[in-house]
Amino acid sequence: MIIYNVTINIDDSVHDKWLLWMTEKHIPEVLATGKFVKATFVRVLIVEEMGGSTYSTQYFAEDAKKLESYLTEDAPKLRQEGISLFGDKMLAFRTELEVLKEFTV
Repeated sequence: MIIYNVTINIDDSVHDKWLLWMTEKHIPEVLATGKFVKATFVRVLIVEEMGGSTYSTQYFAEDAKKLESYLTEDAPKLRQEGISLFGDKMLAFRTELEVLKEFTV
């Protein structure tokens, strides 16, 4: 399992519009590509010096091939919409993670 983590700091001036866009449009569109089996959306609880609010979305892909397919075929278009809507009010960074082992209670 591969986790594609996208962490975004969003400016307070567009926060509510961005949050609605993420939960009602963007995340469902990413999942609709068929490249991921699920996603989690969380708020980062640490207060950033730069202000705003920070969120993290983890998209779970079955393997690296699915993620690579998403990154080449779908990501550019989906990222562009966020840039068009929120521009410099949104700062994102992305991390690719490999699940080595899961532990449950």
